[in-house]
Amino acid sequence: MSAGQPGGGSIVRRMLLGAQLRRLRESRGITREEAAYLIRASESKISRMELGRVSFKERDVADLLTLYGVAEEAQRQPLLGLVREANAAGWWHGYSEAMPSWFQTYVGLEESAALIRTFEVQFVHGLLQTEEYTRAVVRLGHPDAPESSVEKRVGLRLERQKLLVSERAPRFVSVMDEGALRRSFGGREVMRGQVRHLLDTAEAENIDVRVLPFTTGGHAAGGGAFTLLGFPDSDLPDLVYLEQLTGALYVDKPDDVREYTKAMGILDGAALTPAQSLDWLREFQREL
Repeated sequence: MSAGQPGGGSIVRRMLLGAQLRRLRESRGITREEAAYLIRASESKISRMELGRVSFKERDVADLLTLYGVAEEAQRQPLLGLVREANAAGWWHGYSEAMPSWFQTYVGLEESAALIRTFEVQFVHGLLQTEEYTRAVVRLGHPDAPESSVEKRVGLRLERQKLLVSERAPRFVSVMDEGALRRSFGGREVMRGQVRHLLDTAEAENIDVRVLPFTTGGHAAGGGAFTLLGFPDSDLPDLVYLEQLTGALYVDKPDDVREYTKAMGILDGAALTPAQSLDWLREFQREL
């Protein structure tokens, strides 16, 4: 897997390495407690390593491979090389002061996904926002932030958007509640530009923009916005990202992910089709 393909990001490589270490440990019948003792760590750290949620030390991985019976250099070196790749800093680290650490994890996962499906109730999704709309949203959320901080956050969002037109562009499906479009940010001209941008963006083959109109009544996602991330490597499970005011949840339990996948399927069925959504946006643009 090359770094230029979906799934090539450092965070996903950490997840892949963790999954392989878990399989090796389980195949030898070794407990997390026994593995932790070898590298002078806690059982919970082994768990976090196997989930790809912490960085790796090459010495620790080398010791674990020995414990797991991986002695041949031909088997060890690819995994040790993955340690170095997994610890490499992503482009988003240059924006670390503009985003909390929990969001850095999301950006790394987003960068590596092959399929992104989102449901939004409050805003147009960040990957589809215009610069002016983004600036209005950032200023509302951070009213006391200096101008330099606002512009750094805007720059981060614009940089993220390059993913959708890159060689590694994922399939992106954005279902938006009608309220996310009717709620104005930045005034009428900004909203006109935002709707025009949605119409232009939706022409791309890898992007579906879907509108869930008020006329559908209630819907399956009463809990609010969420994002489903799918990865090209079969070793990586789908994840659900739930953003909160001061943090985020990353849901990876298969039963929970299935419930969100089911809810997204219901939303897909209730929303206007891509063609109908474009017609709705054109009519809405005339209203603005």
